[in-house]
Amino acid sequence: MRYRGRIYRPPSEAHSYILQATIGCSWNKCTYCDMYRDKEFALRPLAEVRQDIAAAGRQLGVAVEKVFVADGDALVMDQARWTVILDDCRRAFPRLRQVSCYAFAGNILEKTPAELARLQKLGLTLLYIGPETGDAVTMKRIAKGATPRDHVAAAERVRDAGMRLSAIFLLGAGGVERSQQHARASAELATAMDPQFLACLTLTIVAGTPLAKLAARGGFAVPDPDLLLAELSAFVGGAEPTDAVFRTNHASNYLAIGGRLPRDRRAILARIDDALDGRTPMTPDWARGL
Repeated sequence: MRYRGRIYRPPSEAHSYILQATIGCSWNKCTYCDMYRDKEFALRPLAEVRQDIAAAGRQLGVAVEKVFVADGDALVMDQARWTVILDDCRRAFPRLRQVSCYAFAGNILEKTPAELARLQKLGLTLLYIGPETGDAVTMKRIAKGATPRDHVAAAERVRDAGMRLSAIFLLGAGGVERSQQHARASAELATAMDPQFLACLTLTIVAGTPLAKLAARGGFAVPDPDLLLAELSAFVGGAEPTDAVFRTNHASNYLAIGGRLPRDRRAILARIDDALDGRTPMTPDWARGL
């Protein structure tokens, strides 16, 4: 089990075996993201990946029920590599019930419906996709490399393949300037994508990123905590997925909330109001992270 560079995974994969099948991110242009800027994108040699799976199988075996395939957008791998990896994982981990990875709208749409359905049958059952915003202006500014319409099409293709989808939105991505447009449009996109899992993270300016340089020139301002919670309130108030597990449990957030949307909307909005009114403490900046 070998890893190159920093490794990231969603909060819900805390107890998963992390398999690094790719190095870095094939896109790596998002203006706010520092996660893979220290890496040049590459596919790890398949022999190494298979050795790691075999070693994990010997050491962990039946203890592994979930595998998260890293790095940034492992779905970019071709069908042949995915087939070998998924076959090996099923053999190595007898109790395996889920394999997941990050994905972009673009690399979802590059796979045919038949290819995605085949991957689902082989065990790839959950994709994490981060549109970050539903506001087309903001999406272009942060260089996501796709449009809101692309994300809706990608979500439909994932659902048709029988996979589950986790959609991630980024509070503050529109800056102060487009705060409300970002929040309302993100709720609309979350509704249209209709994921089974839905999460909000909070933007953090990271030194060395294009966004940090823009902010240093006065071209971008992160909303203050109250405005970020107002965005969260607008998002929760407007999002209408069929039935999504909703979380703000990422370390970047000022307020950790859990529930289902739309079922628990009132309770979630009440928690946000309590935080805005000072009845519930927000996480201090020193305790937040990426």
